[in-house]
Amino acid sequence: MQSIYWTGRLISRALWNGLSNYSAYSDHTITKKREVSLVSGICGFPKNFTQGRIKRGQFGDDAWFCGKFKALEVIGSSTACIIVLNKETSCIYAANIGDSGFVIVRKGEVVHRSSEQQHYFNTPFQLSLPPPGHLNLVLSDSPESAETSTFGVENGDVILLATDGVFDNVPDQVLITEMCKIEGERDPMKIQSVANTIAWMARSFAFDGNFLSPFAQSARENGIDAIGGKPDDITVLLATVAI
Repeated sequence: MQSIYWTGRLISRALWNGLSNYSAYSDHTITKKREVSLVSGICGFPKNFTQGRIKRGQFGDDAWFCGKFKALEVIGSSTACIIVLNKETSCIYAANIGDSGFVIVRKGEVVHRSSEQQHYFNTPFQLSLPPPGHLNLVLSDSPESAETSTFGVENGDVILLATDGVFDNVPDQVLITEMCKIEGERDPMKIQSVANTIAWMARSFAFDGNFLSPFAQSARENGIDAIGGKPDDITVLLATVAI
């Protein structure tokens, strides 16, 4: 799932694995001179493509929606990547568990990124809520297992949060090339356009049976003769830092 929430002097971005077909941009207006802000765009597809886009506020599996309005426990598991931007210190505080993750690009170079967490190949760390009586039968990691970091951002930095449906299918250099197109950009429509492009590329590569995807390359490194992309939930949250 994906959820966005911001309050007070903190702007938060949270990313959970799995999203209905959705895209939207957001321009968080700078209210103080030289106060750090984010301009962002979101796009995503489920593992199995569905026709049409859902409207803003109507995705009932949204993490923030479920957390606030759920009537019953939600059974299942999920990776998670959370970034909080402190507008006063211009620092981000990040926590990542599993194989979703984030990348920060500055002047054409990756200056900070999360690390993939896996128990073994294709088995990421994950937060789980199993059915009653199945606790000892599933992998379940605690929030304390998350990799955490703090990093100072600068004007023009580009931040990408994405699920493994993106990282498993789109080569790093392709992602960086797309991210570089919006360095210093403050037009939310242009940021949304690049977010859409990355999501569509991930989906295209995922269903290309002849493409040597990052996932296939990793499989080969683990002794599995694989080729093609990996169909999976695709979520892209793209933002630029504006000061």
